[in-house]
Amino acid sequence: MKLTPLAVSVLSLLGQRPMHPYEMYSVMLERHEDALVKVRPGSLYHAVERLERDGLVKSLGTDRPTGRPERTVYEATLEGHEALLDWVRSGLRQWQPEFPQFPLALALANNLPADTVVGLLEEYLHSLDLEVAEMEEAVAEVKRRELPEAFWIENDYLLAVRQAERAWIAATIERLTTGELPWHKKHQF
Repeated sequence: MKLTPLAVSVLSLLGQRPMHPYEMYSVMLERHEDALVKVRPGSLYHAVERLERDGLVKSLGTDRPTGRPERTVYEATLEGHEALLDWVRSGLRQWQPEFPQFPLALALANNLPADTVVGLLEEYLHSLDLEVAEMEEAVAEVKRRELPEAFWIENDYLLAVRQAERAWIAATIERLTTGELPWHKKHQF
C-alpha cells in the first residue's frame, strides 16, 4: 500500500501518543506541518479511515466531552509504525520526483513577453522574501527555545532551498533585464 504524505504524518503523530483526528489537525497546524503536507480536516479524517481500514491504526474508543461532538481516539499499530519507518527510509534513500507548479510555469513562460515575465518573477520574489523572512524567524525561535535540531531539521532544509530559489530568481530577473538571457515569445496568440 502506498502511503500519502498526510497518512505518514498521521502515523507519526499517533506514534507519539493516541489522538483523535481534530487533535491531530490542531497539532499539525501548531507545528506548521501544513507547510510540508496539505492538511484539511476532511482529508485528514479520510486518511485516518483508510489507515484504519488497512490495519495501520486502530480505534481505542470514543468519548464525548461535555458540549463537544463525539471523538474517536486512534493509535498506530505495529504495522503502522513499520509502514511509517519504511516510508521514511525510502524518502531519505533517493530523490523522488515532485511536480510543483512553478517549474512548469517557468517552462511555459516563453509564451509571455520578457517584461511580463520579469514583472511576474518580481512578484514571486517578493512573496518568496516574505516566506524566507518568516522561515528565518521560525528557525531562530526554535534555536532560542533550544529545541533539538532533529525535531526541526526540515525547517532548516526548506529555508536553504528557498534561499537558493530566491538567489536563482533574482539572477534570472537580472539576466532578463540586461538581455543576457535572450527572450523570444514562442507563440503568437
